[in-house]
Amino acid sequence: MGKQALEAKLEELKSDYVRIQSDLDKLEYVRGRVSSAEEQLIRLEKEIAQLRKQLDEA
Repeated sequence: MGKQALEAKLEELKSDYVRIQSDLDKLEYVRGRVSSAEEQLIRLEKEIAQLRKQLDEA
C-alpha cells in the first residue's frame, strides 16, 4: 500500500473513531450497552497504531 493510500485509510479510521466515540457518549448518557462500542474503539486504536507504524516505515 502506498503512502497516500495509508494516509487516506488513517483519516478514514480517525473519522470512524470520532463517530463511535460520539455514539459511546450518547449510549453512556442514556445508560445503554457500551461494550460493543468500546470494543470497536479498541480495534480502531490498534489499526490506527499499525497504520502509523507503516507510515513511519514508508
